[in-house]
Amino acid sequence: MIDLTLCLDPGADRPLYQQLYDSLAAQIKSGRLKRGDRLPGKRSLASQLAVAVNTVDTAYQMLVAEGYLEARAKSGFFVLEYTDVLPQTAAPRQEPPPPPAPAPKFDLSTGAVDTALFPFRTWGRIQKELLYNGSGLLSHGHRQGDPELRRELENYLRSYRGVVCSPEQVVVGAGVEYLLGLVATLLHGSVAAVENPGYDRPRTILENNGIACRYVGIDNGGLDPAALESSGANLCYVTPSHHFPTGVTMPAGRRAQLLRWAAAQPGRYILEDDYDAEFRFDMRPIPSLQGMAGPDGPVVYLCTFSKSLAPSIRIACMVLPWPLLERYRRAFGSYASTVSRFEQQTLRLFLEEGYFPRHLARMRSAYKARMERLTAALEERFGRENIRLTGRHTGLHLLLTLPDGPGEERMTAAALREGVRLRGLSGYYMADREQCPENTVVLGYASLRDEEIPELVQALVRAWRK
Repeated sequence: MIDLTLCLDPGADRPLYQQLYDSLAAQIKSGRLKRGDRLPGKRSLASQLAVAVNTVDTAYQMLVAEGYLEARAKSGFFVLEYTDVLPQTAAPRQEPPPPPAPAPKFDLSTGAVDTALFPFRTWGRIQKELLYNGSGLLSHGHRQGDPELRRELENYLRSYRGVVCSPEQVVVGAGVEYLLGLVATLLHGSVAAVENPGYDRPRTILENNGIACRYVGIDNGGLDPAALESSGANLCYVTPSHHFPTGVTMPAGRRAQLLRWAAAQPGRYILEDDYDAEFRFDMRPIPSLQGMAGPDGPVVYLCTFSKSLAPSIRIACMVLPWPLLERYRRAFGSYASTVSRFEQQTLRLFLEEGYFPRHLARMRSAYKARMERLTAALEERFGRENIRLTGRHTGLHLLLTLPDGPGEERMTAAALREGVRLRGLSGYYMADREQCPENTVVLGYASLRDEEIPELVQALVRAWRK
């Protein structure tokens, strides 16, 4: 047994047992107390320090629990071997990051929505009722999502998107990115054709999950079937109802060609991303590609409520064909749902009680009016003969082309100097950027307030008419 030099401070903020524990642990770490050293008995040390035996016992038991000491019956407490952590190396000196650039006055990015249109009162009332009466929602739910919600989603998708499936085929998850990642894991090792130009995030998700991507061009009918066939892909990621970012809607004949391509060889699948099909201003939304294929067809249907409700409400769903559903259940059947059951049941009641269609009608009306005000102001200030606007009748963004403009890069830079952030169309080309139409930018208008439109247009006039 060794003698210890310890000093405890009864007036300190930390309890005495914690002070004793810290002091002994520090001496073991420093090597002052070595492997095999026997510590004083609890009563002996308590007498020496003028503290209660329980104080010493608590500190000793903490050290035993953490592997610093070993308690031997009728022998006492002994120090165990302690190997120091790896030596710390000095971190390389890094310059502090530059201060963030001031936020632009107008942000025309395509990921935003008008949060003022969110149904705060109805959504809040439903959630309040669930919190008072839904104690069962504190327990685990079904791993694919609550069955009641999946039934409502099946009803909605069948009625408004022409999807043909059963509730058992619906999987609820926290965002399309998460669900697409699950599908990509099931199809690991495949080769996917992705639209070019297109949304880059799906390509990243697919590649991160072991799927090689090939870029396939689009024309005025969407993805080119001939280029798809020659790509060597066995998967195809498409946005047929409203291609992002050009706004092209794939006609029925072209959709049939894609389905024939998928049916030509076993193991081919189409990943249909229906990200904003609810927002079509000139006619009823186009029926889904999945609906043409049927519940056993080679189409994985993905949709999200990020545009129709809010991006922060991470609710999305996918419809899996039966063969893939079996593989999904084998691979992910033990995974818990990633969406809160309170959010699931809120959305379920929002659908079941008929609020969602009315909410969508209100949003369509507001966004259509905003698009018409914006396009009218742009054509008035620039002159219809000097500007071309495309994609205005569907989705929440449009393309603006200045036929005699100074070039896309100069257009975006000049707009930013005037306080307008927007993105050029070439930024969505993952290959063959030379095929991008010149002098074309993407205007996302969802988060733009109506009263801001005149000032925004004036800023663009100053930027592009210098």
